[in-house]
Amino acid sequence: MELKNDLLLRAARGEKTERTPVWMMRQAGRILAEYRAVREKAGSFIQLATTPELAAEVTIQPVDLLGVDAAIIFSDILVIPEGMGLPYEMVEQRGPVFPKTVHTLDDLNQLHIADPEADLGYVLDAIRITKKALANRVPLIGFAGAPFTIFCYMTEGKGSKTFSVAKKHLYTDPIFAHTLLQKITDSTIAYLKAQIAAGADLVQVFDSWAGILSPSQYREFSLPYIKQICDAITEVPVTVFAKGAYFARTEIGQLNCSVVGMDWNMDISETRALIPNKTLQGNLDPCVLYASFDQIKKEVKQMIHQFEGHPYIANLGHGVYPDTDPDKVRCFIETVKEYSH
Repeated sequence: MELKNDLLLRAARGEKTERTPVWMMRQAGRILAEYRAVREKAGSFIQLATTPELAAEVTIQPVDLLGVDAAIIFSDILVIPEGMGLPYEMVEQRGPVFPKTVHTLDDLNQLHIADPEADLGYVLDAIRITKKALANRVPLIGFAGAPFTIFCYMTEGKGSKTFSVAKKHLYTDPIFAHTLLQKITDSTIAYLKAQIAAGADLVQVFDSWAGILSPSQYREFSLPYIKQICDAITEVPVTVFAKGAYFARTEIGQLNCSVVGMDWNMDISETRALIPNKTLQGNLDPCVLYASFDQIKKEVKQMIHQFEGHPYIANLGHGVYPDTDPDKVRCFIETVKEYSH
């Protein structure tokens, strides 16, 4: 069955599109009252993410309510450690917390490479249900965290500004670090391939903590593992979004991926010059959506204008913030659609 709206896929492949496709990271979430109602019904974030019917319902909400050109499966990057045998909890106001963390090769031996069907079947079921319910209206995006970002949580045990516990391992025990990163990578490749088999039309790799590494550390502890993922996924387009890795844009541009996601710190003309042969995605500062409607329109038009002539997918430079007014989000999406006609 052909997609009714395949703008995102065509843009990802570098083909001409009638207008710029648009979607948003974290579009299925707290900005929508409808999402909050389903979350309430589920009882907790993890319950929602692990109940396929409910995960599918909130995945589709932004397509119906906001008019985005793609759905992204409602899940969490931390299902991978969970699938490897390291469960996490989601604590209100604090975010994810791992009761147990990994620090030695002995700890590592307690973990296994995640089996997608056995360990993460609920995500695959959610993809299958979503795919059916979307009825080919728009593409469905699958995703996973980049190995280094997952490594940060598995060693630190929670979010952090510096991830100094995680980074300490890179200096004091690189053998441990590389062994864990490889295990995460093997799990992630199997997981993304299973998402594609279940119906994902495109996959995105989120390296949320790329920006805490020095350029040389990034080249050693992150890029080679993202490269393995990009090389392994040949079935659908792959997007790599490495937040804060402005110093590695040339190398990211050489990966075997179709799309490079940009955060708002990355200068557009500079990035176009560094990555001439890939589709670019981004990169509106999510805080622009706190501005007036007129200001939002002005900023969005300026952004699209700077990407003109380059294969492009409109998005924010990071996930939409939870206290953003949904009408401001609609203004962003509608402006992209109107301006780029």
